[in-house]
Amino acid sequence: MIKLIKGVKIFSPDYLGEGDILIICDKIGAVSKFIDIDKIAEVELEIIDGTNKIAVPGFIDSHVHISGGGGEGGYKTRTPEIMLSDLIIGGITTVVGCLGTDGITRSMEGLLAKARGLEEEGITAYIYTGSYRVPITTITGSVMKDIMLIDKVIGAGEIAISDHRSSQPTIDMIMQLVADARVAGILSGKAGIVNFHLGEGGRMLNYLHEIVIKTEIPYTQFLPTHINRNEQLLNEGIKFAKAGGFIDFTTSSDSVFWEKGEVKASKALKLCIEEGVDINHITFTSDGQGSLPMFNDKKEFIGLGIGKVTSLYYEVRDAIIEDNVPFEKAIRVITSNPAFLLKLKNKGRIEKGFDADIVLVDKETLDIDTVIAKGQVMMQNKELKIRGTFEN
Repeated sequence: MIKLIKGVKIFSPDYLGEGDILIICDKIGAVSKFIDIDKIAEVELEIIDGTNKIAVPGFIDSHVHISGGGGEGGYKTRTPEIMLSDLIIGGITTVVGCLGTDGITRSMEGLLAKARGLEEEGITAYIYTGSYRVPITTITGSVMKDIMLIDKVIGAGEIAISDHRSSQPTIDMIMQLVADARVAGILSGKAGIVNFHLGEGGRMLNYLHEIVIKTEIPYTQFLPTHINRNEQLLNEGIKFAKAGGFIDFTTSSDSVFWEKGEVKASKALKLCIEEGVDINHITFTSDGQGSLPMFNDKKEFIGLGIGKVTSLYYEVRDAIIEDNVPFEKAIRVITSNPAFLLKLKNKGRIEKGFDADIVLVDKETLDIDTVIAKGQVMMQNKELKIRGTFEN
């Protein structure tokens, strides 16, 4: 079926003004000020009214524990896997799944199967190979083979550094991992990115800087996340981004963490812009379905929350409404920026030939109204049209 979004304000994420978007099957067929195909005979056409709406590219969340995560408080704190409706309500049309602390009871095979299941349910899904631990958990026994031979694997992660839960890898171990991921990416046309979990340790980003200094590997091979964990790490992240790297802010949080020094993602974005960081080098991810554990000064577990994928856009919205970040800049951190970094060539933009992943938000409130993934209307007028296989 052909779909036509009429009279919508378009951010591609660049502002294009008001116009129409033509969707043919799972691709964007045209973007123009006015498109008229009503008179073409025998064309099954669905008109979507874009009045008082803003169209943006479907959101990309590149750090979600789609098969579940957690476990820092024992077996009962292992978090459940993601449901399709959670992603759709959050406007997420592309997701990258990862393991976390637990690479034993959580498997790469299970992660891959979950990603394929989400694809069958209607969105786009990829995965990272590995978990916190180095040497990393893989499917084939090799980081390079995973990236080169498995279509869904686009990089490695999340590898824990500067954290008491990491395997305390040496810099040489990390260097070898990053080198393998990079070459595998080059040979397969993928990003080969390595996603790093940053903890509260004092070493912060030192390993990554040292690798760039000692080798020919560029800053762009890393994606360090949780950079808004505290002000000190954020300041180091700003330096990292100014040196040419990408930095990622985690949107799932709690006011309790803010009291302990965590910087709200929306405010971290504003600060980075004020400090002159290139907006194209910043991404947001939700850490959805991951545990949000709390530890005391002795590194003892004292409590736990769970990451929500809906926080991804909430923080972008807060950046626009509360922190006065321009819409055109804010929306990039969950659309074109991750698409570029992860080499998702048909994602992250509203352009002819790109995948028909589109989110419509209310022009006044900026609330999510409609979600289209690969040309299929998943939610319209805030009502879910498509649910997961086992959802009521």
